[in-house]
Amino acid sequence: ARWRRAVGEGGGAGKEASVSDTETMYSVLCRLLPGRLGVCVFETLQKVTIIKQFPKVIVRHCRSGNHEWLTFRHFTIPKCQYVTKVDKGLYQRAKPKAAPSALPFPEKQPIINDEAVVRSVQQIPAIPSHPSSLEENSTTERTAMAGDNETTQDIKEAKQWKEMKVQLSDLPGIYARLSKIKLTALVATTASAGFAMAPVPFDLGCFLLATFGTGLASCAANSINQFFEVPFDSNMNRTKNRPLVRGQISPLHAVSFAVACSVPGIALLTLGVNPLTGALGAFNIFLYTCCYTPMKRLSILNTWVGSVVGAIPPVMGWTAATGTIGAGALLLGGILYSWQFPHFNALSWNLREDYSRGGYRMMSVTHPLLCKRVAFRHCIALIGLSTLCPVFDVTTWTFPLISLPINLYISYLGYRFYRDSNRNSARKLFFCSLWHLPMLLLLMLTCKKSLFENENVVHHKVQTEMQA
Repeated sequence: ARWRRAVGEGGGAGKEASVSDTETMYSVLCRLLPGRLGVCVFETLQKVTIIKQFPKVIVRHCRSGNHEWLTFRHFTIPKCQYVTKVDKGLYQRAKPKAAPSALPFPEKQPIINDEAVVRSVQQIPAIPSHPSSLEENSTTERTAMAGDNETTQDIKEAKQWKEMKVQLSDLPGIYARLSKIKLTALVATTASAGFAMAPVPFDLGCFLLATFGTGLASCAANSINQFFEVPFDSNMNRTKNRPLVRGQISPLHAVSFAVACSVPGIALLTLGVNPLTGALGAFNIFLYTCCYTPMKRLSILNTWVGSVVGAIPPVMGWTAATGTIGAGALLLGGILYSWQFPHFNALSWNLREDYSRGGYRMMSVTHPLLCKRVAFRHCIALIGLSTLCPVFDVTTWTFPLISLPINLYISYLGYRFYRDSNRNSARKLFFCSLWHLPMLLLLMLTCKKSLFENENVVHHKVQTEMQA
């Protein structure tokens, strides 16, 4: 009995162990089966073309704004038709077209592989090679290589020193462009106007020496300016035809011409006129070549320095006649100083692309609003300076009245330039400034106080001081 009981207990324990193992295996299979089924389903779905294209078709359909229902025509389903090669020929198995049925609802016929028809497929011919084209290509390459070698040789020869031949008949025109003959003529005109406006008896010899010496100093300054700016002038359409840029003369030739103009010019002003006028001429050359020229690439202050350079010639004319710098000289210099801002700012406004390409820092390029304001401001200043002329006994009171129309007109154009800021308004202001200055100087000469009136005024002042 004890043995049966033990056996019975042992058998119960074995049954319990077998049940627990069965439950464990069942739970493991239940956990693995969904995963395996999911992998099989996912791999099967991946092979279906419609499932692959479904997200892309949905996004494209939504973006197009089409409100139609999705159908099979929106999907691209490839048709697999295998091609086999038999005896150097290509063949493809295709399904024969079913015969048309008379029944309205024909039954679907089973597909039988034996009914498939084998049809031949035309083979794409190979592209034949053309030896002529290869020969042409090789010939073209050889020609290009020869051209490159010739270009390299030309560049090397261009870098070498060459003798530059200049015909004697071409030198006057080259010197005129090198010295900026039109600008030099304007400088000499303002210097002669300053001499003529001086309250002293007119001396023709001194007048000619002062005018000629000032013109020579201007030629020297312009020549040195072009010598320094050759690399930058070549980038500008306005200055690319200058003699040094085109290589019509050598840099040494240009510097020699500048020295040949500056030394006699300063000598004439110093020895033939007076040392003060000579010193002003030398200072103006230094200011234009060593201050204004390099500042054009550094700061917009170059415009103000250039205006000072343009204001000195009438002062030189006044000092050539009187030997001193009086109030009239400063007033004439102030008129030239203010006139240059509307003149140059309007010119540079239409040349902004050129100045930017050349690397010059002009107001019209870097500070366009300041460029317009300064031009309009100095147009108004011309009215005030013209009004001060009779105050300092340079002209009569008629001059402010008769010069008011042209001053108001240039001020109006300056306001148009400030308001519109276009090429048309800048062009009108620039061309107005070209005739405004000669007209203003001519009116000033016609309204100049006579020497007799000036002597009476001076005599009256002396008597008043003596009585006091």
